[in-house]
Amino acid sequence: MARSMRSRSRSGRQDGKSDPTPPMIYPDAAGIDIGATQLFVALPRDRAAEPVRVFATFTADLEALAAWLKEQRITHVAMESTGVYWIPVFQALETRGIEVCLVNAHHAKGVPGRKTDVSDAQWLQYLYSVGLLRGSFRPPDEIGAVRSLMRHRSGLVAEAARCIQLMQKALVQMNVRLQHVISDLSGTSGLAIIDALLAGERDPVQLAKWRDRRVKASEEMVAKALVGDWRSEHLFTLRQARETYRHCQKQIQECDREIERHLAALRSRVDAQQHPPPEPKPSQTQRGKKGIALVEGDLRTELYRVLGTDATAIPGLGTGIVAGLLAELGADLAAFPTAAHFANWLGLCPSPEISGGKVLKKGTRPVNHRVATLFRLAAQAVHRDETVIGRFYRRMRAKLGAPKAITATAHKLARIYYHLVTTGEAYDVSVFAKNEEREAKRRVERLLKEARALGYVLAPQEVAA
Repeated sequence: MARSMRSRSRSGRQDGKSDPTPPMIYPDAAGIDIGATQLFVALPRDRAAEPVRVFATFTADLEALAAWLKEQRITHVAMESTGVYWIPVFQALETRGIEVCLVNAHHAKGVPGRKTDVSDAQWLQYLYSVGLLRGSFRPPDEIGAVRSLMRHRSGLVAEAARCIQLMQKALVQMNVRLQHVISDLSGTSGLAIIDALLAGERDPVQLAKWRDRRVKASEEMVAKALVGDWRSEHLFTLRQARETYRHCQKQIQECDREIERHLAALRSRVDAQQHPPPEPKPSQTQRGKKGIALVEGDLRTELYRVLGTDATAIPGLGTGIVAGLLAELGADLAAFPTAAHFANWLGLCPSPEISGGKVLKKGTRPVNHRVATLFRLAAQAVHRDETVIGRFYRRMRAKLGAPKAITATAHKLARIYYHLVTTGEAYDVSVFAKNEEREAKRRVERLLKEARALGYVLAPQEVAA
């Protein structure tokens, strides 16, 4: 039997009936290995006498690269998203009409063995030409501009937070325990006291008068906390940290104005004047009060105009998180056919590994994703909410623990957000009524079962209105 199968296999190969070579889907494709100073470009072997060439990364060399690819009749290019070095190459080729496929580095790993820049470029070219690579999601240019500004703003906010930590450290070194009587050192009272302190005021009673009336600690307690050892080196550190914090706040305001300008240029999916968004709930206003501050408009209204729906109505999603989602994804999620594809791209859905009928690994893929992080932050924000999502989070936390509950809740929030943005529908909590009724029924059955096991009989009781 084995001999006859081998003979048929040989005869099949001789007759040309079976060809192990994959079909060429993109015959006019090239591969580029991105580096900081050099670009290794590989063409199909039969395309040129020298199928692999090296280019520098200067602008003139990028233009020469694009001209050479057009000369060799290349229509598609595959390259890895290496740091930020790929961006100038991507833009230079895209402007020349060449379709660029930005590839995840984990999807293009070569076989073990000799690894060089030339072999990496050739491997990328081969995999893409036979259709074994998929391009990464990349929003349109106008969304990419907003994304760059939002990420820059996040860096400014992180730098401002570091300045607050430096101010607190300098105060502690002088034994000024201001953080124990004022919860927010960057608030009105904290900054006013620090400014008066740097202006030369040392009397704790006079400094305590800058305390805002909303501070819970009494004026006497604040004055007691402001008695310290005023050493010059720590005052110098405090002054520089305060000036840096003021500069960061100024830059954040300028960044907000630039973000507002780019948001105003985005295409509207709904006329906010003829169809204004629903009134925000108090919890929504509180969640978004420290986000981006628009000068000439309301950020929530701008998000509603661009997305076509009020995504801030979803529990946990404030204006800051929705603005981050818009900057990372845009308003068009057509790249993801279904909500399941969207959740899988985020790494929030289970991805088990099965071999030989056995489950080798459970859980989600180890993905470090900015969008998934935003949904996880939203999931953590609903842990005390008396909403459907909040109750779901607490139920999952009691069953699976906090980390898995955050992932499960983020998964649910991602699917809800996808449905609202793709359909333009408003958030409707009544959709979850059946799930709530089913969960209430399960809870009653569980209580009855536990009571019977302990020898008790439970009877329903009417609750007075």
